[in-house]
Amino acid sequence: MNHQHIFKQGNPERPLLLLLHGTGGTEHDLFFLGEAIDPEASLLGVRGNVTESGMNRYFRRLAEGVFDENDLEYRTKELIAFLDDASAEYGFDRNNIVAIGYSNGANIAGSMIYSFKDAVKGAILHHPMVPFRNRQLPDLHSLPVFIGAGTNDPLCAPEESMELKATLEGAGSEVAIYWGNAGHSLTNEEVVAAKAWYNKHF
Repeated sequence: MNHQHIFKQGNPERPLLLLLHGTGGTEHDLFFLGEAIDPEASLLGVRGNVTESGMNRYFRRLAEGVFDENDLEYRTKELIAFLDDASAEYGFDRNNIVAIGYSNGANIAGSMIYSFKDAVKGAILHHPMVPFRNRQLPDLHSLPVFIGAGTNDPLCAPEESMELKATLEGAGSEVAIYWGNAGHSLTNEEVVAAKAWYNKHF
């Protein structure tokens, strides 16, 4: 399989939580988050295949906040293929995956949602940006999304979060948004809100 990763078996009746780190992270980074959201779930931490100044990422960018859309599209397909292979390797239900991403990881999770119907069953996106603009989204009526956003996030303006929410809702998704005031940081309060949302839907 084409990504460094760690798989932890949990209750097969629960969703598999796909854990996608931020810039400079590793496949280990969000295990604490997955365990907080659903202690019974299987966990799959995946390392991004791109490096930028020695830091792991899921896709290239042209500048701060400017995505290399061609590479993002390629890496998104690569991650989807990895999930297909991993579900066969580890025996989890390919149709029962909830993505949990932070920053760069949230962006590639968003790209999967924008690009492929049924790529995941739901998503928790901590401090994401809009992955693509002027793109027709698949039907997302059965795919709920949680967005964790910051009122003073220096990397992801509130307008970006609201645009993402509106675009997803326009494709039928039920979107909840949590506003914190700790910049781009992931706070305990945001995790608690994400867990409450997850418990409601899954």
